[in-house]
Amino acid sequence: MPRPIDDLPDASLRQFSRPDVPPPAQIEEVHLIGICGTGMGALAGLFHQAGLDVRGSDDGVYPPMSTHLAERGIPVHDGYSTSHLVPPPDLTVVGNACTPTHPEAAHAREERLPQQSFPEALAHHFLRERRPLVVAGTHGKTTTTGLLVHLLRHAGVDPGFLVGGVMEDTEQSYALGSDAPFVVEGDEYDSAYFDKQPKFLHYRPQSAIVTSLEFDHADIFVDRDDYRGAFEEFVGRLPRDGQLALCGDAPAVRALADHTRAPVRTYGLAPSNDIRAEALTPTGSGLSFTLRMGRHREEVRLPLPGRHNVQNALAAALLARREGVSPSTIAAGLASFGGMKRRQQVRGRPNDVLVVDDFAHHPTAVEATVEALRAAHPDRRLVAIFEPRSNTSRRTRFEAAYGTAFDAADRVFLKAPPVRHNDDADAMLDPTAVAHTIRDRGVPAEVFEDVDAVLPTLTDTLQPGDVALLMSNGRFGGLPERLPDALAQSE
Repeated sequence: MPRPIDDLPDASLRQFSRPDVPPPAQIEEVHLIGICGTGMGALAGLFHQAGLDVRGSDDGVYPPMSTHLAERGIPVHDGYSTSHLVPPPDLTVVGNACTPTHPEAAHAREERLPQQSFPEALAHHFLRERRPLVVAGTHGKTTTTGLLVHLLRHAGVDPGFLVGGVMEDTEQSYALGSDAPFVVEGDEYDSAYFDKQPKFLHYRPQSAIVTSLEFDHADIFVDRDDYRGAFEEFVGRLPRDGQLALCGDAPAVRALADHTRAPVRTYGLAPSNDIRAEALTPTGSGLSFTLRMGRHREEVRLPLPGRHNVQNALAAALLARREGVSPSTIAAGLASFGGMKRRQQVRGRPNDVLVVDDFAHHPTAVEATVEALRAAHPDRRLVAIFEPRSNTSRRTRFEAAYGTAFDAADRVFLKAPPVRHNDDADAMLDPTAVAHTIRDRGVPAEVFEDVDAVLPTLTDTLQPGDVALLMSNGRFGGLPERLPDALAQSE
């Protein structure tokens, strides 16, 4: 598990104790440090919907979150200054990108201002009086959370929710909602410099989903056992009257049943699961299958490609059923799901090149995404363009896995990972070595240093009928916007 603040080397931090946070009814003004992050911006929106006076700051204020906040009248300071906390707000929310020496975070600590991490604030202000439904797992959290929100809304329920992505149909990533359920994407990353436990341990789950369990976040977890321990503690917090939905196709996930008091139900493609999908058939836009829920059978047309998305749909269906949604309504809801931005999101079709943008960055997610696009477009050439950007994806330990993750592609372009000041050079991934392995497995692969350098090569390489799959958990130098424009200009 990530280490507690008591274990940090700085003696002043070991002595740091935060003042009590007032009850929600006594808080009127909130300041968020790092407000333009996906989760922090959504939390700011929830505070705004709740009628509070919300403001924040970030370094290099950037869209789309900056635009979203501006449209709602939430002021955002570009850059950090102690003056942003004068006069002091009733609550300061400290993003997990802040270090102890961050000017605003340090000022809040030294002045003993009431402060919370993002997940603490979400739980304290929005989950206390609700029924939290938490979606956790190494992969698939965002899509599964969006699917569950959509199924509940399709059934006439008005849940609260916070998703780590934007729903295509509604352009939303959060809402207060008026009914008891509150759907939360449960991230296992740490919470703040003073709150080193995983975010999802704050969320008081009544029911939960675990989609997958593979080692990730090597920058904060020591090894696989350490990582798995976080999930064991998470499922151990479920109450006896709750429900735990586990992907039964994954042995590591199924094993979590031994660590919870809650009733367990499994979902997946294998016949042994409580809820399962049968007769998977590719369609032009996704997959059709037979949904088996006990004695119920429903035919489903899911507008998302990939077996992993069928599993995500089954997970959402299981918890929606627990919330009282009928199987037929679930089937209709799955068919009408519009998807999530940056999860196999179509960015355009310039010159008959299908440009698809995806958040995949872990080797397993990259492989699943490439295979899903190959299955959806078997007759098109598939060109994969990947940026290993996260702290984990940039590490040597995943070099071999990335080398085999692109077997279903026809050509691969790898961006050299960004270099950060505190990197251990010996522990960092070598993209040239990855490209060499990919080529040895029969797929042409090359490395590029930056988007400006590769964009002309991509426009020359991509031909009518191709699929261009862009994968990164960051902005990728604006490539998802720039490539369609460049292809359109080359027509």
